[in-house]
Parts: sequence; C-alpha cells; structure tokens
Amino acid sequence: MSGSDRHLLVVDDDDRIRDLLKEFLARSGFRVTAASDAAAASRLIDTLDFDLMVLDVMMPGEDGISFAGRLRERGDSAGATPILMLTARGESGDRIAGLTAGVDDYLAKPFEPQELLLRIEAILRRAGPRSSGPTVLGLGACSFDIERGELTRDGAPIRLTEAEVELMRRLAQSANVAVDRLELARDTADITGRAVDVQVTRLRRKIEDDPKNPRYLQTVRGVGYRLAPD
Repeated sequence: MSGSDRHLLVVDDDDRIRDLLKEFLARSGFRVTAASDAAAASRLIDTLDFDLMVLDVMMPGEDGISFAGRLRERGDSAGATPILMLTARGESGDRIAGLTAGVDDYLAKPFEPQELLLRIEAILRRAGPRSSGPTVLGLGACSFDIERGELTRDGAPIRLTEAEVELMRRLAQSANVAVDRLELARDTADITGRAVDVQVTRLRRKIEDDPKNPRYLQTVRGVGYRLAPD
C-alpha cells in the first residue's frame, strides 16, 4: 500500500528513537507528526486528524497503556484511531494490558523497522479506506472542486495559482480539522511556512467576504490553518 496520504502520530519520550521512527516512516511515504509524551499527544489529537498512532508504553507522566485506555473512552473519531504499541518490556502481562486497553497491535523493543512497517500496513488495511467525503465543498458564495482544483464564485471561475490549488486540496482533504502550518510548508520551497501564510492571505481575498475576519479559511493558534466549509 502507499502511505502517501496517511498521517501517523509517533509518541515516544526517547528523542533518538522518536527521530529515527519519524525519519524511517517518512521515507516509507507516510506523513509523520511526533510527540514526546501523552500530554503533547493529547493536544495534537485535539487539533489534527491521524490514521494511526505508534505509542510507547514507558513514558514520563501518563504511561502508554493508560493513555490508550483514556483515548478509547472518547466518543469521537479520534477515539477510534488505530494504535500500535511499543515497549521495551516483553512480559505477556504488558501485552495483555495493552490489548485490554484497546490497542490494535503490540511490538516489543528492539524491533526490525521493516516489521514495524508491515504491522502498520496490516493495521491500516484492517481499518479500511477512509471515507472520501464530498468532492465539492461549499464556501459561502464560493465552491471548491477538490478533484478539478477549481474555485468558483456564484458559478464564475476564480483563477488560482498551482500552489494555491495544492494548498486548497490539502486543507479540503482534512476539512474542519486543523492542519499543522509546517506540515503544509513541507512541500514548498520555504519550509519556514511564510509562503503558506502568503498563499492563505491571497486565498482569503478570493474566498472570504471579509478577509480580515475569515469564516472559511481559519487560523488555529499554535497549530496552523483549517478549512471550514458550509
């Protein structure tokens, strides 16, 4: 399978392991966001949409098993996020505790990266394809056709640059969910995010009735941007 549009959250307090996992999974075609503990992961889950979480058991503060159980108690889509749990301990009791908490699979450290990748792919296959959702989004007087990359106002076409089309598509694919600003900048020439900010400003002039008080292309403080269609 291709992971190109699959977003993974890696949660591990070990900086070296976290960075290695992020690099390996990114090279394997996934979009990857990382967190060092359960508290940071909770904040990310509240604002971003993930297809799967790679979660370490032993972390400072709340441990992975407790966090997985708390996540499963949520009644929203985030609570159904598949979880692959990692641990340095191989005792069967830990595995049972993790599975009881609702994790989908369990992998003991040390592990082969290829085995991790195969387990992730297997979990995502079992989870099935994500809902494709609508292909045309309503934005007040405007409409955006995701497949065609076309923006119209009252039926009349509005010219978009190629960069604006790609930004709109990326935001539309995660409609109503905040997308990290630096994640949006990853495929641009300016990884600082300034180019994204400029594109957002231009798009607001084309979409919003009041660009200074945007209704549809919203800023999410500390995260990035969210497209909120009708």
